[in-house]
Amino acid sequence: MTQYGKFHDFCRDTGNTHTTLPVCNLFLLAPKSTTRDFGGCQLNGIPLSGGRQLANLGSILLDGVAILVALFLFWRSNRKRAAVGRREMQLFLLGYIIISICEIFTVGGFPLNGTARRIFTAIHIAAVTATSWILMMNGAVGYQLLDDGTPLSIGLIFLSSAALFVGTGYIALDTGFSWTGFFNSTFDASNGNRSYSLYTLYLLVPLVFICIYFLLETILVLRVLGEKRPMIYLFGAAILFAIGQIFQFVVSVYICNGTSGKINGGLFEVLFTLLSVVTIWIFWSSITEDDWPIPVSGGTTYA
Repeated sequence: MTQYGKFHDFCRDTGNTHTTLPVCNLFLLAPKSTTRDFGGCQLNGIPLSGGRQLANLGSILLDGVAILVALFLFWRSNRKRAAVGRREMQLFLLGYIIISICEIFTVGGFPLNGTARRIFTAIHIAAVTATSWILMMNGAVGYQLLDDGTPLSIGLIFLSSAALFVGTGYIALDTGFSWTGFFNSTFDASNGNRSYSLYTLYLLVPLVFICIYFLLETILVLRVLGEKRPMIYLFGAAILFAIGQIFQFVVSVYICNGTSGKINGGLFEVLFTLLSVVTIWIFWSSITEDDWPIPVSGGTTYA
């Protein structure tokens, strides 16, 4: 428990002053920060004019690809008119698009002033929490407790995720801008840059939501649908996501040291997260119908 809430080691191992863990930007750039250097491997990237640096070009390019892929999947989802959870899946993809846009300016290290970077970081953190909630709700939609795609279903998911987004975003902004001073202790490097609220909302809560999603879908496929093949896609998505997190939190520092600061694990985290999202969509598509059966006589629209 002594390490709970501490970000300093994570920030040190994911890029030092050009960190690829978004939340660390709040500690580096906050007005009353006691340190601007976490003491780890420096992610150098590409030098620009005026002493600026484009810290992680690979992540920026991959995020651009991720946005295009998510837009394509959004379009493909719209064509699956009879698919259970079609609108809910599109909400998840929109959340992922917002995350990818923010990553260009946070994980990608796009040169920005401190104010703009703090704002993008807060949006990024809030979007991660809200999007993981939407994903979990996608798992619940399959049980048809409410008719999917209805204003009630979409409204409940949107409003609940919006509440998480606003709440998490406010805490991140208050931390970065010191509006109330309540989170100023977070800037203390000697205390490990400890933030219980951000640690919980950014790292633990999304992980819990994602695990619940996989549990709900596993029960749905094996017990309700009686299928096994879709589990290949579901397990594949889980493995790809886990690999991305390993690159981010475990392997990143070794990649950074081994490449003399040219790249780190953030690049691979973006890649494997994209592959995981695509695999989740393929899983969802594999258990739903593309169109209504003829004649329509009620019943399920699962494949």
